[in-house]
Amino acid sequence: MTWTIQPEPVRSPAAVATVRAYIGEIAGRYYGRPATEQEIDAALAAEPDDALTPPEGAFLLARAHTDGAVAGCAAVLMVAPTTAEIRRVWVAPHARKGGLGKLLVNTAECTALRMGAARVRLDTRHDLVEARRLYARLGYAEIAPFNDSPYADHWFGKQLTPVPVPPPEPTHAPE
Repeated sequence: MTWTIQPEPVRSPAAVATVRAYIGEIAGRYYGRPATEQEIDAALAAEPDDALTPPEGAFLLARAHTDGAVAGCAAVLMVAPTTAEIRRVWVAPHARKGGLGKLLVNTAECTALRMGAARVRLDTRHDLVEARRLYARLGYAEIAPFNDSPYADHWFGKQLTPVPVPPPEPTHAPE
């Protein structure tokens, strides 16, 4: 399966539905039962996505290349002049085990670089073992806590390396 990952307005119907699905899943894992609509609403009110708009933020939506079905998301928020935070990394159940998580994080890192970040950070919970494994594979190291979120047990950081752009090929004018 191949995917297209592009910025999406955070208030678009597709973005809102995707974030609600993400919150529903992680809240359900936290509670050990399906999250209610009221619990999802409360989580969104506690951590709104209003800042995920250019120039300080971006919301990325992954869609299946074949039919455009939403397959996941990630968000980037500049939290200091050269530091970005990656948030809301999620792969829909139907798209798991195919490398989309890695692609989402890589795309978020590239987005952070374009926004001026030299480093990124993120947090996750103890029970989200798949996420912790992914971040470790992608070169993230545990760092000191940078927030007091009751839903964060692990904090990770990574220095970003700009990808060098090769110089353009020389052109020759016709003689």
